[in-house]
Amino acid sequence: MSPGARPWSVVAGFALLLVVVFVAAFALGRGAGPVSPGLTPGSGGGGGAPGMSGHDMGAGR
Repeated sequence: MSPGARPWSVVAGFALLLVVVFVAAFALGRGAGPVSPGLTPGSGGGGGAPGMSGHDMGAGR
């Protein structure tokens, strides 16, 4: 750390860096679109893919 840098300014700079990285990742994700053709926000939680009814993701373990 340089002699003139204050600890709060280093923390503020790190927080700003985190915000910039998060915003960039969010923008790239929005631009890329959904990971699956039928996957949309709020489409339900356990529907799964068609034809995969026998796969319970290890719930019986």
